[in-house]
Amino acid sequence: MTPTTPTGVLPVFQTPYTRGGSIDLPCLESELHWVLDQGCDGFVMGMVSEVLRLSDAEVLSVAGRACEVAHARSGQCVISVGAESTHVAVERARQAETLGATAVMAIPPLATAIDDEEKLGYYSAMLDAVSLPVVVQDASGYVGQPLSIEMQARIATTYPDRAVFKPEAPPIGPRVTALLEATGGAARILEGTGGIALVDSHQRGIVGTMPGADVCWAVVALWAALERGDEAVVGAINAPLTELISLQGALDSFLAVEKHLLVRQGILANAIVRGPVSFRLDGALTERVDSLFDQLRASVDALAT
Repeated sequence: MTPTTPTGVLPVFQTPYTRGGSIDLPCLESELHWVLDQGCDGFVMGMVSEVLRLSDAEVLSVAGRACEVAHARSGQCVISVGAESTHVAVERARQAETLGATAVMAIPPLATAIDDEEKLGYYSAMLDAVSLPVVVQDASGYVGQPLSIEMQARIATTYPDRAVFKPEAPPIGPRVTALLEATGGAARILEGTGGIALVDSHQRGIVGTMPGADVCWAVVALWAALERGDEAVVGAINAPLTELISLQGALDSFLAVEKHLLVRQGILANAIVRGPVSFRLDGALTERVDSLFDQLRASVDALAT
C-alpha cells in the first residue's frame, strides 16, 4: 500500500455559501480545521461538496483551499475530478495534483451511456496522467449507472499500486466482497454510504470510509472501535448513526441534513444549498433528525467518559 493511498476516516466536506450566493472561503477553512480537530485522517471534495453546482473557477478555489489546509495539518485531501469527457477529467486530475491533492476521485460520465471499454479508457487515462492514487467512484446509489465488477477488477490489476475503489451501488456489502474476490483480495476499497454500511463493509475488508462531515466525530469513534474489535462500542454508536443516515436517501437529502447539522453545531453560518434542489427539510423531519443527532451525541459522549 502506497503512503498516499486514502485510508481511515475521510469526510466529504460541505461547501458553505454567503447570503449573496458566493462561496464562503473563510467558513470553509474553519469547517476543514474542525473536521481534522475531530480526529479525521483528512477530507474529500466530492459530490456532497456540490461539485456539480460549482463553476470551474470555484472548483479550483475550493480545491486549492482544501489542499492548503490539508498540507498545513498533514492530512489527506482527495479531490473529485470526474467529468463528461476524458479530456476534461484528465485536465482536472492534473490540476488537483498541482494543487497538492493526495489523491483524486472520479465518477464516470453521467450524460452518456458508455460500455466497460470506454469506462476503462476513461479511468486509465487519469491513472496514466497523474502519479496520485485515483479513486474509482461508483456513485450509482444516487447518480449514474453501476460500474461492473469485471471492469473495476481490470483497473485494479493494471494499476495495483494506485487504483482505489468506492462502491456505492446496492447491495454494498456483496459488491465489496465480489470486488475483493475478483482481485484476489488486493483491491483497496472505501465505504461511501455516509457510514450506513460501514460495519458490514469493515468486516468485509475496506481500508477507509468517506462519510459526511456533520457527524464525522461519531464515525471516527466507530472506526476506532471497529479497528480494535470493540463490539459493544460499535453497537452503541452504529444504531443511532445508521438510523440518522437512513433518512438521507438522495444527494439533496444528504446536503439538507448535513448542512442543517453543521449549522446546529456552529460550523456553518447557514444551510444554503445551491438550487434547484429536489429536497427540503420540513418541520417533522427536522425534529426527527435533531432527535437522532442528540441520541448519537449522547452515545459517543457517554463512551468517552
